[in-house]
Amino acid sequence: MSNQVVLTVTPSVLEEMKHYYHSNSTPKVPQGGVFTAKTAGCTITAYKSGKVMFQGTGAAGEASRWGSAPSAAAKPKKTTGYEPPAGISSMSIIGSDEVGTGDFFGPITVVAAYVEKEQIPLLRELGVRDSKGLADEQISAIAKQLLPIVTYSLLSLSNEKYNELQQGGKNQGELKALLHNKAIGNVLEKIHPKKPEGILIDQFVQPDTYYKYLGKQKAVHRENVYFSIKGESVHLAVAAASILARYAFVQKFEELSRKAGFTLPKGAGSQVDQAAAKLIRMHGEASLKEFAKLHFANTDKAKRYLK
Repeated sequence: MSNQVVLTVTPSVLEEMKHYYHSNSTPKVPQGGVFTAKTAGCTITAYKSGKVMFQGTGAAGEASRWGSAPSAAAKPKKTTGYEPPAGISSMSIIGSDEVGTGDFFGPITVVAAYVEKEQIPLLRELGVRDSKGLADEQISAIAKQLLPIVTYSLLSLSNEKYNELQQGGKNQGELKALLHNKAIGNVLEKIHPKKPEGILIDQFVQPDTYYKYLGKQKAVHRENVYFSIKGESVHLAVAAASILARYAFVQKFEELSRKAGFTLPKGAGSQVDQAAAKLIRMHGEASLKEFAKLHFANTDKAKRYLK
């Protein structure tokens, strides 16, 4: 009898999985499904609810890329223990967020930002909110005003390094966890001896999996750390981090476009496939490692355009 593992993942992880398994996807998708894919020894079926089913002799190994399934004997937990406390929106905290994970071109960029409670009214006045709802021009204007106001750490993982680490066995979730933990540590050092009342990470994976990814790190930050999906709506520190990350990402994106010789599109749609094919024609296939995340399905699609 074949093995079966079921995971529940966040929307961002579900999107990452969709990219990861794109080249293995099958046309038959069940009602309520996002994708179905087949690898050696395993069939993966993902649903809009966030449930992902792994079936086959390789189910356990394939599922372990993305997290741990709850024990069948264990009672279901109502909470993770990492939910933000009541009133966190008015506290002095470090917020952490990332951008660029779903874009074929451009680096993953993570920012952790410390916002003191006295600064919250000013940030509201500046128009700080989730960067996804802001145009690049608005991002730039707000970010320039934020830079001298908040204490922050910005980490950008170049495409070359990303591809090296990903090909070495690290999945995107693990890389994001490492970047978040490092950025948070940098901010804690900058504000020392002051201590934040909390640390809020915009949740991209289950907290237990996040800490599993950080298991071998020397400095893992656990004190008063909370996780929340859509963290930018919970505290403006996450929204500020989101804006600063997007600002840096856009700047790097423009730099890559200049190197490419044409404007690179964001996202991972069909226009990206065509742009990648153009990039290969102009600069050679080897150039992609500097511009893109090679494991995305866009790489193979671009090559097919050239045939």
